[in-house]
Amino acid sequence: MQARPSTSDDAHPRRGGWRPLLWTLPLLLSLVFVAGVIAWVWANELAERELERQTLITDALSTEAQLRNRIAEEAALLRRLATGLAGQHAGAEALAARPEVNVGLRRLWLSVTWLDGLNRQIAQLPTQGSTASDGLSLHLVEPVGAEGREGQLVVRYDPTLLLKNGVPWWLSRKYAVQMVDSADLVIASTEELRPAPTPGPSYRVALTGPLRTGPLAEAALSDAALVLTLREPQPTALKPLALVLIAGFLPLSAVASWLLRRQMRQVMKAESAWRTEAAWRQAMEDSALVGLRARDAEGRLLYVNRTFCELVGWPAEALLGLTPPMPYWPPDAIEEVARRNRRTLAGEAPREGYEARWRHRDGHAIEVLVFESPLVDAAGQQIGWMGSILDITERKRLEERERRQVETQAHNARLTMLGEVASTLAHELNQPLTAIASYNAGVLNSLERQGGADPVVMGALQRLGQQAAQAGRVVQRIREFLTRREPQRERCALPGVIADAVSLLAKELARSRVELKLQLDPDLPDVVADAVLVEQVVINLVRNAADALSAHPEPRRIEVSARRAGERFVRIDVQDNGPGLQGLTAEQLCAPFYSTKREGMGMGLAICRSIVEAHQGLLDAGEAAGGGARFSFSLPLVRADQDNQGDEEEALSDV
Repeated sequence: MQARPSTSDDAHPRRGGWRPLLWTLPLLLSLVFVAGVIAWVWANELAERELERQTLITDALSTEAQLRNRIAEEAALLRRLATGLAGQHAGAEALAARPEVNVGLRRLWLSVTWLDGLNRQIAQLPTQGSTASDGLSLHLVEPVGAEGREGQLVVRYDPTLLLKNGVPWWLSRKYAVQMVDSADLVIASTEELRPAPTPGPSYRVALTGPLRTGPLAEAALSDAALVLTLREPQPTALKPLALVLIAGFLPLSAVASWLLRRQMRQVMKAESAWRTEAAWRQAMEDSALVGLRARDAEGRLLYVNRTFCELVGWPAEALLGLTPPMPYWPPDAIEEVARRNRRTLAGEAPREGYEARWRHRDGHAIEVLVFESPLVDAAGQQIGWMGSILDITERKRLEERERRQVETQAHNARLTMLGEVASTLAHELNQPLTAIASYNAGVLNSLERQGGADPVVMGALQRLGQQAAQAGRVVQRIREFLTRREPQRERCALPGVIADAVSLLAKELARSRVELKLQLDPDLPDVVADAVLVEQVVINLVRNAADALSAHPEPRRIEVSARRAGERFVRIDVQDNGPGLQGLTAEQLCAPFYSTKREGMGMGLAICRSIVEAHQGLLDAGEAAGGGARFSFSLPLVRADQDNQGDEEEALSDV
């Protein structure tokens, strides 16, 4: 017995280098994953910080623009007031009469003061006693009259009130808004109503323009700025996340790596045993002389061995996974093979196997013997069918060859027997025909000596003698042909030979109501042939055509034509308007003992073919152009050397 392959690890020297270190791969991947997560969180946090900073800058600039717009509105209101006071008598009455003063005091103004050209107070609303002067205030100044000839108006407003009324509520909820000077002292703030904000990101915007109008404001707010501080900065998640990953994930990864190492050792051991077993089984299956295939319940190919692939000529990669129809099924028998495949998948395959015809990839047919058995999985459930395929192409070829040899021997025996019978009949018929001819000649001589004989009787007797002589010649030629003697070839005019042949069938064709048409060229060159045998061929073909037309509706037509075919042959066609060959070929029709007639022996066309081939011609059959059958045969023309030789023989006979 052949020893099983070794299962030691020495058979795989490459495994000792890197495979034992595979267990460290999860730990390394865990470290890479942790580093990637930390980097991602860090990058995400930086992006959020940058977005938070950009939002802070945008909100600060937006707040500064809103405050500017609010001061611009107050400056426009003060400008309308100054325009309204121009040209009026300076005094508290004129100032108090203007509606702009009431509007400004209700909105933002703390007081409105009218000063003359020497900056002396003309009027003030509200009066000095009722004006709250606690805290720092800012001023707006507008001249009255052309180039300030009538004085100027000074409006004092509270920056804290400006922030309160100019900053939207949602912005005050999100940011702590402060106005600071160059020493970072708070001038105004929105934090009076809220607790001090937790130190967070802030942004400073320099205050210029209308916010610092007037000499007092210039002195108090030199380099003043607007500061927005985020109340609730985004908490950082990097440190707790890192602690969770390091304290929890990495130890778990280390434990998982150790467990994986142990599992890998078991898997490698099992894999080594499996590879050994698979290699052993694969070697056995590939060395088998029987083709093996496995299919599931739907007929899908699951497995094929090397012998099966060599049998059908297709590689395993091209076959696995295919469903019917398979590429090795014959294209002309797809339906039949598909029906048998469905019966097999249904469990109706014979236990003794069945024969099938498949097709190799290169196109040649293969004969196989298929045995099917259930395919069972590890749980004992049938999942498909396992097939064993034997190539019986050579066996079938030998059986066919032996059958043909037996048939050939039987045909030869029958032909030999037929030849002997025909030779005996020719010999036996020759004597009665000779006697008939002799008696006919005696009767003619007796009537001629007596004189006064009826001309009709004399003509009939002469015709009887000619027919008897013709019959004797036919019997003699057939006997000589069956005894393998060469035909007596001679120069003869083919139209006359054909006309003599069909004249013998004139009455028979008339009784069958068959119209015979001859298309014979009178200038057709002579042929070299045995006239008697050629007559028998024409008679046989015409009679076969008439028999084929017996059950055909009228009109029934037979056409016999002769024409030149090339430089060396003449072709004779016999065609009818009958049912045709019905799919049969010339080889089948001319086979010995094959006949389409119930009472036929199947020797007529076989003898005709032998006669034509003995004349170095060819017998062919096909469908006629207008429907029906066409039988054709060719005969050689007289060559120039044969013509000269015939003239010399004729001259010598004259001498």
